[in-house]
Amino acid sequence: MENLNTTDFIAKPETTLAAMPTSIDLGKTKDEICEALKKTSKKLSRLQEKMFANNRYSVLICLQGMDTSGKDSLIREVFKRFNARGLHVYSYKTPTSTELEHDYLWRHYIALPERGKFSVYNRSHYENVLVSRVHPEYVLSENLPGIHEVEDITDGLWQQRFEQINNFEKHIAQNGVIVFKFFLYISKSEQKRRLLRRLDNEKHNWKFAPSDLEEREHWDAYIKYYEEAIKNTSKPRAPWYIIPADDKPTARFLVANTIFDVLQKYDIAAPEVADEVLENINKYRQQLRSEE
Repeated sequence: MENLNTTDFIAKPETTLAAMPTSIDLGKTKDEICEALKKTSKKLSRLQEKMFANNRYSVLICLQGMDTSGKDSLIREVFKRFNARGLHVYSYKTPTSTELEHDYLWRHYIALPERGKFSVYNRSHYENVLVSRVHPEYVLSENLPGIHEVEDITDGLWQQRFEQINNFEKHIAQNGVIVFKFFLYISKSEQKRRLLRRLDNEKHNWKFAPSDLEEREHWDAYIKYYEEAIKNTSKPRAPWYIIPADDKPTARFLVANTIFDVLQKYDIAAPEVADEVLENINKYRQQLRSEE
């Protein structure tokens, strides 16, 4: 893992998902990978503290992936050492009636992290060029001008949304938001294994929903639209990382390591202590110790 280059996972214009691996051998045992993740997670938590004190940058992490790709457990394991005050996780479901009264980016815009903080989007604004393409009838609930039935939805709408998303990410990046976008890439056979585990293991039954199988029937369409979305929106200021995710510990380590590698390149330092404090630090210490 010493020679691991996280930039190798950045999507390129010529990237096709069919050519990308869903698993990767890091040359380590599961226990060794988990220990490496623990160390990286600790380093990230210390960096979070400095970022909070620095109060100049914030971090947005978008997690996308097919059902069972491991988004929830990744969030739990990668960020569990963070100060909870500096981390906000948003799991996006079907838009509410209030959210539908605004454009599709609105609910994501208002959840952007404050300076010094992290936001994690479990699913993100990309659902509007993924799920909505597989199920274009969802777009009708947005009540858009000129769209009254599915037949009114043309390819131009999706191209327009790619442009809008690029502009959104460009705007926030120019204003201090460091953007990460991870596609947790699992194989169809691995998804089958994980779905069967939910059915076979009683304590995991609650995770299964019949809709999981319904969406699985659209596997090829999802892969096609993921590839198109990634190609159209992977930019230097907000790149897509395609993470092999058939093995959960490996995927978690790759995501954590990528975030740390990128963040440590930024000028993120805790503010200097005021001269008055430095000059009188012994005085303040003595004052506190002399209290009865």
